[in-house]
Amino acid sequence: MYHFIVNPNSRSGTGRKIWSRIREELALRKVSYKAYMTEYVGHAVKLAASISSKGTPDAPVCIVAMGGDGTIQEVLTGIRDFDSVLFGFIPTGSGNDFCRGMHLFSDPVEALDCVLRKEHIQLMDVPRMTVGKRSCRFGVSAGIGFDAAICHRVLASSSKKYLNHAGLGKLIYLFIALKQLLIVTPTPVTLCLDGGRKRCYKKAYFTAVMNQPYEGGGFMFCPKARNNDGILDVIVVEGVSRLKLLLCLPTAFFGKHTHIKGVHILRCKSIKITSAVPLAIHRDGESGGIESEFSVSLEKKALKVITPVL
Repeated sequence: MYHFIVNPNSRSGTGRKIWSRIREELALRKVSYKAYMTEYVGHAVKLAASISSKGTPDAPVCIVAMGGDGTIQEVLTGIRDFDSVLFGFIPTGSGNDFCRGMHLFSDPVEALDCVLRKEHIQLMDVPRMTVGKRSCRFGVSAGIGFDAAICHRVLASSSKKYLNHAGLGKLIYLFIALKQLLIVTPTPVTLCLDGGRKRCYKKAYFTAVMNQPYEGGGFMFCPKARNNDGILDVIVVEGVSRLKLLLCLPTAFFGKHTHIKGVHILRCKSIKITSAVPLAIHRDGESGGIESEFSVSLEKKALKVITPVL
């Protein structure tokens, strides 16, 4: 039995159309399944909690998320016991950085075929983000500053819907990034790594904690990040001019930015990030509000993810 958690509104409603196509394939292949449509923000958390409670380590339940990176974030947050779940993913979002990092198929039917075959299972680290008394899990990244501000503006933009329908959804990130670059103010941040090591940066544009190499629709901010090495990769960009930041951003698509002065790559098992002023934060591209402090650590157990045979 497969349990599909579907975000029909992903990519401005494209998720609903892709689900219709997947449903036809399931009927054609006579696959036993149940489907659950998300109806509001946070619904996938509740659905994943309910479904995962039915599994056991000896008989894990198979949860297949259909949506974007934000849907994955909610499903991961809801899962009660990783030992009792087998996780599959069919992308219907616009960023799909989880797909890139996990080497999953971007075509929905190919992704479905991979999930149904279950030929390869990979263990994936799952980070937990804590903000005050609230916490959630994420699969790709969490950040504060410039990159999070872009996420906030994209989510609030009416242009995203029209560009998604035209197949140009990524352009909205570029447009808003350029606009934010004109108004962003570098801010002092302090990083406490593994409960001891401290790093202070006086003029940081953003800090991102990465579980995958990519975020923001293909920026390879941490090229050496691995989702199964028990380590968090962190990027801090600070002390550079706006022009230099603008010029170095395109190189991040290819992971060629790490040698640039002002770009710092750190590695740790846990991290606490404190900003001198409250800033936008995000987790897997979804808004986490405006905060001045949060921490990230890895869950003790890894998640079993269905992936292609590489």
